[in-house]
Amino acid sequence: MNTLRSLRPATAAVIALVALATAAPAAHAQAPSVPARTAVGAAAATSGPARPAATGVLLPEPTGRAEVGRSTLHLVDPSRQDLWVPERQRELMVDLYYPARSTAGAPSRYADRREARLLLAEVGVRDESVVETLSATRSHSAVHARPRPGKHPLVLLSPGFGAPRFTLTTLAEDLASRGYVVATVDHAYESSGTVFPGGRVLTCVACRKAETQEDMRRATVNRGRDLSFVLDRLTGPRPAWRHAGLVDQGRVGAAGHSLGGAAAASVMANDDRFRAGVNMDGAFGDPVPEQGLGGRPFLMLGTGDAAHQPGGEDVTWDAAWRNLDGWKRWLAVTGAHHFTFSDMPVLFDQLRVPYPDVQPTIPPGRAIDVVRTYTGAFFDQHLRGRPQPLLDGPTAQNPEVRFNHHGQ
Repeated sequence: MNTLRSLRPATAAVIALVALATAAPAAHAQAPSVPARTAVGAAAATSGPARPAATGVLLPEPTGRAEVGRSTLHLVDPSRQDLWVPERQRELMVDLYYPARSTAGAPSRYADRREARLLLAEVGVRDESVVETLSATRSHSAVHARPRPGKHPLVLLSPGFGAPRFTLTTLAEDLASRGYVVATVDHAYESSGTVFPGGRVLTCVACRKAETQEDMRRATVNRGRDLSFVLDRLTGPRPAWRHAGLVDQGRVGAAGHSLGGAAAASVMANDDRFRAGVNMDGAFGDPVPEQGLGGRPFLMLGTGDAAHQPGGEDVTWDAAWRNLDGWKRWLAVTGAHHFTFSDMPVLFDQLRVPYPDVQPTIPPGRAIDVVRTYTGAFFDQHLRGRPQPLLDGPTAQNPEVRFNHHGQ
């Protein structure tokens, strides 16, 4: 069974796992476009040209004012066995992005070469020159940069099933540049490949073992527990991160793509420390309880296709909408693909990797802008108390974004 699958239940009883790659890709006829930042709504900012990409992929720059620092943690939960490899304790790799005073050091590496090779293999690409391009990519954050002082809201990000945490880098860096601490989480045995301490490369055992709706429910709940554990280790009496004092423990949110988005809802249902959440195009494998989420706000951000629209194929979205009992929005991005809500549009475009099924019509740079802007506006409103008119309804500046159930 292939990795990098999106959970798309056609009915409440049946799951359909959509493979990311079904055939070897062919090169695009046109040269890849360089993703440019476009001002999207009131929350976006403009700045100068992106830094040179050398031989790597050119990632869009963050839109905020702060420089971005980055740290990496390896966390082990001794109280839990791994869901997929029970003889092991549950392990996580976590990148922390944070507002920095300056980034005088070299920009951090986007992905380890081994991780890049395994991710590309899942989309049918085994050309070492393409692997080299991806592994040469640099982010817009610097390792161990000096942090800006003060207390900052914390957002935890969980990637899609089969996808590594680095596929949410553009969102993480953007939020950090706007004043957030952001933790991107790699869940052991659930990505195409993640490097762990000791040179271990853990691949997607879950992609071979998860076959049923119940498997995905358990995976969703388990990821929610992972997010709670990360929060424990960042805010407990002996925090795992040297800059844990930056975290405002009263302003914590969760967001994710696909299975990671479902995990954001799951952790909110079970851990009231999480004050706001975002599900980006993921089926709610762990249903939102009938009693809701205690009035806490939640954003459903998805494609405009047949799966994630009211009355669509993924019935979990209609059920979640009914049960959400606080501030809520259901936004659909016209022309988006399931992988629009990650870094994949930029990676696919510049590496000349075709999408596995339907080609999105929204340009890569615009896709990144829409996701970062609406996600950032949501957390600004609900973790910082800054009203965002962008979230009140459709805007002429963002014609791709449709508000479902608007006015309810």
